[in-house]
Formats: sequence, C-alpha cells, structure tokens
Amino acid sequence: MPVDPLPARLARAANAGVLALVAGTLLGLFAFLTNPVPDPSFPWATLPAPLRLPLTQPRIEHWPVTYTLAVWLWVFGLPFALLAAYRRLAPRTAVGSRTWLVGLPAALMLALTTYCRFLWPKLHPPTWNAPAYTFLCWGYCSTYVSAWSDLAYLVTGLGAAAFLLRRRDASHARLATGAFGVLALPLGLPALYAALRD
Repeated sequence: MPVDPLPARLARAANAGVLALVAGTLLGLFAFLTNPVPDPSFPWATLPAPLRLPLTQPRIEHWPVTYTLAVWLWVFGLPFALLAAYRRLAPRTAVGSRTWLVGLPAALMLALTTYCRFLWPKLHPPTWNAPAYTFLCWGYCSTYVSAWSDLAYLVTGLGAAAFLLRRRDASHARLATGAFGVLALPLGLPALYAALRD
C-alpha cells in the first residue's frame, strides 16, 4: 500500500531512532559484562563470573550507567523506529497508515502498561529513573501510584477510539488521534504525526 514519504527532518529522526535502538541494545548488553546483576528486577539474568570483565559500573539508582542509558535510548528511540518501520514496511503490507501510526502505538501502550502494572517485578524504593514509554507510564513506574496507570489505560482507550474513528473517516478522527498522540508521548509520536499530516 503506498504511503506518503516522511518529511526530511522526520525521516532523519526515524533513522536515528533505529540507531538508538541498536546502540541501546549494545549498551544494555555491555552492562551484563560488567555487573553481576544489571537489572535487579531480574536477578536471574546474569553471566557467570568468568565471562564478565574485571570492572563494575557505578549505578544510577537501581541500574548500571550503560543499562540506564540503554533503556532511555529504547524509550525515546522506539517512536522514531516505528516511523522508520512504517516508511519501510507499510508499502509492502495490506494495512494502512492508521494501523501503523495509531493502532500499533495504542496496542504497544496497552501491552506495556499492562506489563508494568501487573507483571514487572517492582523495585523498592521507586525511583525517578524508572524507564517508561509514555510520560503517564513514567508517573506510575516512578511512584507505583495506580492512578497513573489508570490514566494510561484511559489514554490507551483513546488511542483505540482514534484508530476506529480513522477507519470510519469520522469527523473527530483527527482530534482524537492528536489527543492520543500528545497524551501518549513519547510513544504517541507516530499518532501525533498522523494527526498533523491530515
């Protein structure tokens, strides 16, 4: 299915988002080479001592420095990488821009909010440095106050509604899409782009 090209500046940012995911992955893996337990939420995820380097990184709150950098690169790189995936893969698939730019971020927000609320092994005390893919989710992950997670679920519902409105070409589709994009930042960036492009 043909797609409109991304504006040049956004296309460059999308490329940078992919590089951020790669760099984040390498930095995260490096933490496994230096620290016995890079992420205390998952104490089983460790390398045997003979495979680790003879140095230990300092921590920023609960996580080693490179692991912290990795997670934040993933957080801020993912929305741009979604735009890169849209640009590259949408022309080869039957799904349209509403799925790539609105439906996919809404589905990811639902999955990540649910994971953080119910499955993620919480570290104590909560910390400002807790990674999260939206500012609302950060509110929850940095405090464990469930109202933040409840708000994130409401915004996810708004994203689903925006997706359905776009399928029907409803008059309020652009407004709903833009509201979802802003409220779900940074993950909502593709939806915000969709709203501004309309």
